[in-house]
Amino acid sequence: MSTTAIAAPKASAPSGPIYKSLFFQVLVALVLGILIGMIWPEFAVGLKIFSDAFLKLITMIVAPIVFCVVVHGIAGAGDLKKVGRVGVKALIYFEVMTTIALVLGIVLAYAFGPGHGMNIDTATLDPKAMSTAASNAQKLQGGGLGGFLLNVIPTTSFDALARNDVLQVLFFAVLFGVSLALVGEKGEKVTAMIDAIAAVLFKAMGLIVRLAPLGVLGAVAYTVGRYGVGSLKQLLSLVVLFYAAVAFFVFVILGLVMRMAGLNIFKFLAYLREELMIVLATASSDSVLPQVMRKLERLGAKDSVVGLVIPTGYSFNLDAFSIYLTLAVVFIAQATGTPLSFGDLLLILGISLVTSKGAHGVPGSAIVILAATLNAVPTIPAIGLVLVLSVDWFVGMARALGNLIGNCVATVVIAAWEKDLDMERAQAVLDGKVEVDLTAG
Repeated sequence: MSTTAIAAPKASAPSGPIYKSLFFQVLVALVLGILIGMIWPEFAVGLKIFSDAFLKLITMIVAPIVFCVVVHGIAGAGDLKKVGRVGVKALIYFEVMTTIALVLGIVLAYAFGPGHGMNIDTATLDPKAMSTAASNAQKLQGGGLGGFLLNVIPTTSFDALARNDVLQVLFFAVLFGVSLALVGEKGEKVTAMIDAIAAVLFKAMGLIVRLAPLGVLGAVAYTVGRYGVGSLKQLLSLVVLFYAAVAFFVFVILGLVMRMAGLNIFKFLAYLREELMIVLATASSDSVLPQVMRKLERLGAKDSVVGLVIPTGYSFNLDAFSIYLTLAVVFIAQATGTPLSFGDLLLILGISLVTSKGAHGVPGSAIVILAATLNAVPTIPAIGLVLVLSVDWFVGMARALGNLIGNCVATVVIAAWEKDLDMERAQAVLDGKVEVDLTAG
């Protein structure tokens, strides 16, 4: 059963003049966005339509691509035991890395104390500013673990696709793919059709990616125009510490993991530079999900591994978000003068391990999950959430970036462990000996 349409890696021709490269165009758009936001802030705010339109175009195609890649990967794998083994390894890896990220957030918060000295009186905080987040958090908490598990099961398969609920689409795709594999020869025509549909969707994705510079321009111009360069002053220490924490996690922790797999983290990030630039500007890892899956396949990772690990990781492996969750909770405690015992820290860690799993796909996910975590820790005043609302967008850029890198590393490492990674090709691609052009379709 051929997997050529989805996963076949191929070298592209040299990209030609630098101004034709997507990376250069995105970089120019980033600089223009900053300049427009500083010089014409009112006009810049209106450019957000470009960012919104780009994200909607990407969102339009995410769910069907995830469905096709997962179904085709499982049906073409042949060995369902191996698919299950990959899934179990992925979940174990996710839990270990999430725990490390959560502990890192607590350690850094205590080491640097970004909230010390603020002496915030909670009576002066405006409860209206967090009313929506608190409401959503209560809804999220209300179902508990059982509610979360039930939410993984879609009401109907079409409903999951229509709402772009990646976790529900993944659940249905795994069920459909396993069933297709069990059918045997009778399912070959269906598998071939899904293969063909995936090829068309990836071609459409290649066309959409060409609009990335406009999306970046709109997002950056809006951010600078709306919030201004000085908008980070009040909570600058928290923002800087979080960015440093994400950098440490990526270059040191994930760097060691990649080294164990035989690859270099710096070369890997350079390979994903266009996607990382887009995520940094739009503060959304959803905006590059299809492109990243395609790039990892062209790097040499088997499509069945990519199709399982990446979509699952979007809900279960939010490394940067996990760092922020514990860092922000301790920051709020410090800012409001709330002492935390060792038992409180263990409670925060335990609750965060659960709440962080439901972050993706929830509107205003970071604030909502943070509110849910604070509501579950009675020692810390939940109203303190208002303190971090003003910088959530800026924090969100590094959060999305770290989450994406964590999932990409997870995919490559698990593929390497399963011997489903063409190491020779991966090394050649990362060394620049084989050029991959995502827009080539």
